[in-house]
Amino acid sequence: MPELDSVLKKPISITALSSISSLGSSTSEVWDSYQKMTHGFTPKNVNGKSVWVSGLTKNQKREIDGLRNSDTKYHELDDSVLFAVKTARQAIGEAGWNEKTNFGVNIGSSRGATSLFENYHQEFLKKGNVSTLASPTTTLGNISSWVAHDLKSNGPTISHSITCSTALHALLNGVAWIQSGMSNRFLVGGSEAPLTPFTIAQIQALKIYSRLEAPYPCLALDLEKKTNSMVLGEGSSMACLEEGLQTNRLAKIEGVGYATEPLTHNVSISTDAQCFQDSMEMALNGISPEEVDVIVLHAPGTVKGDLSEYNAIRKVFCNKTPFLTTNKWKVGHTFGASGMLSVEMAILMLQHQEYLQVPFTQQETPSKSIEKIMVNAVGFGGNAVSVLLSK
Repeated sequence: MPELDSVLKKPISITALSSISSLGSSTSEVWDSYQKMTHGFTPKNVNGKSVWVSGLTKNQKREIDGLRNSDTKYHELDDSVLFAVKTARQAIGEAGWNEKTNFGVNIGSSRGATSLFENYHQEFLKKGNVSTLASPTTTLGNISSWVAHDLKSNGPTISHSITCSTALHALLNGVAWIQSGMSNRFLVGGSEAPLTPFTIAQIQALKIYSRLEAPYPCLALDLEKKTNSMVLGEGSSMACLEEGLQTNRLAKIEGVGYATEPLTHNVSISTDAQCFQDSMEMALNGISPEEVDVIVLHAPGTVKGDLSEYNAIRKVFCNKTPFLTTNKWKVGHTFGASGMLSVEMAILMLQHQEYLQVPFTQQETPSKSIEKIMVNAVGFGGNAVSVLLSK
């Protein structure tokens, strides 16, 4: 476990949330979606074969097209950027921020401008050259930069890729800036548009993409499954962080933790996920494990990934394992955006005081109120993050 005093010296509030995914485009739509034991997957023809994906609806795509056509400068931007612009606008609007508010921006993406990059590469293979905007519109940094431009933010603008834990690393970074006193507000999150032929082919090459023809193509958190069942999804999710216990807060950040797995393989973590053990223990921040009511697992739907995280939880929480849940059986794996979608799920459970079940797991619903929820995320390279939230 890292030798670090993880005590948060300043209370930090989450004052707004926004997302777009197959779950919906508003927190009310997302909550309605969570009330249904149905998933958001549809078949997509990829390289001549039908593949499960979790894509935006036709209405959501029209909204993104409207945004693209609203400004000539936005015509050549990747969907990942436009998803981020849309959710960022909504988040700061709900937080009451405007162009006069001094706030930082940290938005990440695991893959970045996947669609544009693939299109420009095809252009290069055919012509031997590419369009003028090929480089500036495909860099990872252009997501945060365009959001900052759109919001007229004057604070620090940061972008990164830390694979599937990207969004929670953005939250960590926002917490660090606020703790340091260098900023008192930060917009954090992740955005991903990975439903492209090459990206899907990469995950299929790892032999972890779902090929199930079943009521639930993604069996995230089914610890008895015998086959991998990851399904990719697209989307974006943002949160507004503010110093202090704000009266309009949706949740308080009780603790944060992070760790990196000592890898023995390029893509997998150990059977008991040492990185998650360390990140969860750090996030507990001196709080007794018995006080945690729910854990929202990363649980990508793979045999080894789901089980190793569960084993880590059992190591940290022993015989007091909290209620376990995840949203990937429903929305798929949105890579860099997934951690913040899990934070949204956690905050909605805190608000509505309802335990969200995974339909194919056998778990008794606790009768006690929900006070504290831990959210986990990890990605290739074993970069784990855990965040503890309370009301």
